[in-house]
Amino acid sequence: MLQINHLYKSYGKFQAVSDLSLHIPKGDLFGFVGPNGAGKTTTIRMVCGLMLPNAGTIKINGVDALANQKEIKKQIGYVPDFFGVYDNLKVREYMDFYGSMYRMHSREIAQIAGDLLELVNLSDKTEVYVDTLSRGMKQRLCVARALIHNPALLVLDEPNSGLDPRARVEMKELLLNLKSMGKTIVISSHILSELSEMCNSIGIMDHGHLVAAGRIEDVMDDVFGSNQLVVTFDEGRERAVRIANEYAGVKVTSVGEKEMKLSHSMTKQEIAGMIATMIENEVVVTGFHRQEGNLETLFMRVTENAGAQEGGNDYAESNR
Repeated sequence: MLQINHLYKSYGKFQAVSDLSLHIPKGDLFGFVGPNGAGKTTTIRMVCGLMLPNAGTIKINGVDALANQKEIKKQIGYVPDFFGVYDNLKVREYMDFYGSMYRMHSREIAQIAGDLLELVNLSDKTEVYVDTLSRGMKQRLCVARALIHNPALLVLDEPNSGLDPRARVEMKELLLNLKSMGKTIVISSHILSELSEMCNSIGIMDHGHLVAAGRIEDVMDDVFGSNQLVVTFDEGRERAVRIANEYAGVKVTSVGEKEMKLSHSMTKQEIAGMIATMIENEVVVTGFHRQEGNLETLFMRVTENAGAQEGGNDYAESNR
């Protein structure tokens, strides 16, 4: 669906985006995350044809976006971080206006706009002036407007910025509904917990570099390892560490006052045997569980030293 290869964008000596390569398959809901100034919005604007790169290629559905900018914009629906609305238009007129920009017939606009307003739960607001809508309603209206021409790719830059909790829930439900309909969606956000509930793939940027990208579960395994165990105890810390180190394929990665973390290649039976050995040696084990990462801890881990890294993670090769 979206194929980016070796993309660069600089402003004078400042490198905003450096050697970014990325492939987002059709039907993905892709979360784009990173601190302010990481290069997310710059990348999004280049994808949407609002800014030209210094080097690199962008393809959407196999079409060169840089060489066919007028044609490719028909394939993209864009919801910017700061959305503009026309205050003197009613919701119905607003949708009509944008439909006419794509040279759609008035009957076609009326039918599609009606379906879209129902999709975004604004079908009862058709005769309401846009400037009287709440911020959440305006944002959902902008999503409907971005879909009026049935684009192949929907791109949203910080769509939940400034929304109250209820509006955020409504936006999340809307995006999940669109994903279930087969839409390919790229969304940038600082609200990592919400992205983890929506997205099936992510890309993390820092200092202009793509430092991690792929299916969320794959990136988690790459960063945290698929076999991470946390053992908690009340007494016997030294004995617990000694016993763990005696097992082949086990590496103790950290030790706290009441817990230790280790990476391993053991089977479930071998884990049970190790815990039993600890208990037999008077380690007061209170529990053990696989360590599960989340998007917040993943983000902190991969951006710790990203400023010193060159290049990024090419998601394209693993998804061809």
